[in-house]
Amino acid sequence: MDIELIRDITTAVIVGSAILFILAERRWPYERGRRLEVLREGFWTDLIWYTFIQSYVLGLAIAWFIEWLDAATTGRPRIVTDWPIWAQVVFFLVIHDFYIYWMHRWQHHNKILWRTHEAHHSPRQIDWLSGVRSHSLEILINGIVEFAPIVLLGAAPEVAIIKGAISAVWGMFIHSNLDVRLGPLRYVINGPELHRWHHADHEDVYFANYATKLSVWDYLFGTIYHPGRDKPPVYGLPYRFPRNYFFQHAVMFRPLRDQDAKLGRPIGDS
Repeated sequence: MDIELIRDITTAVIVGSAILFILAERRWPYERGRRLEVLREGFWTDLIWYTFIQSYVLGLAIAWFIEWLDAATTGRPRIVTDWPIWAQVVFFLVIHDFYIYWMHRWQHHNKILWRTHEAHHSPRQIDWLSGVRSHSLEILINGIVEFAPIVLLGAAPEVAIIKGAISAVWGMFIHSNLDVRLGPLRYVINGPELHRWHHADHEDVYFANYATKLSVWDYLFGTIYHPGRDKPPVYGLPYRFPRNYFFQHAVMFRPLRDQDAKLGRPIGDS
């Protein structure tokens, strides 16, 4: 299939999914007593700065690096070249999700790496869009780790586009204010009922529910938190965090001595 056509289709899927999540959140909200406003606090920062501007700039940077890496390396093993496209996509989804689990877990345990991740936990209202808020350094690291193996192992060009679209839609899904109960599937697949707890300002989940697409990692490695039908009382960080996009990046460089681990994750001055 033509690459441009695949790109157009995946773009339409992402945009269509965003519209569906907006509508579904209004009809089946996760927290029925606290229905979120569509234009919540930080909405325009997340939409304009993180979704459009940051994603575009970092996409160019990651693509440039991958192209340079592709040209600079020769004689690579073309391990997945002859696999069906669907098998390539599944393979890279699983191995990258495994990496993200451990990287994410490390970020919550390491004071320096936490600085690259705390912006993602700063929204006090969690919905389909809030998951896009991530420090640019975190995106660069994870983006390179995500797409470099696709090139280095000889995958088809469309694999990166398809995988990127799946990641975008899944990110909207797990953060959505949508009351979805996966039943037994929650032992394998991640959804809002598990991941929204990860964003709670609640001591029991400061070191839990790290999984992105596959919740099986949390079950396998003992980091699952699922309190039945209870729902988080409050979201966000247990300390003040800037609302401005540039300050959300600059605050990463504040002195490390401001951090404390008494509440289970590194925190700043309250």
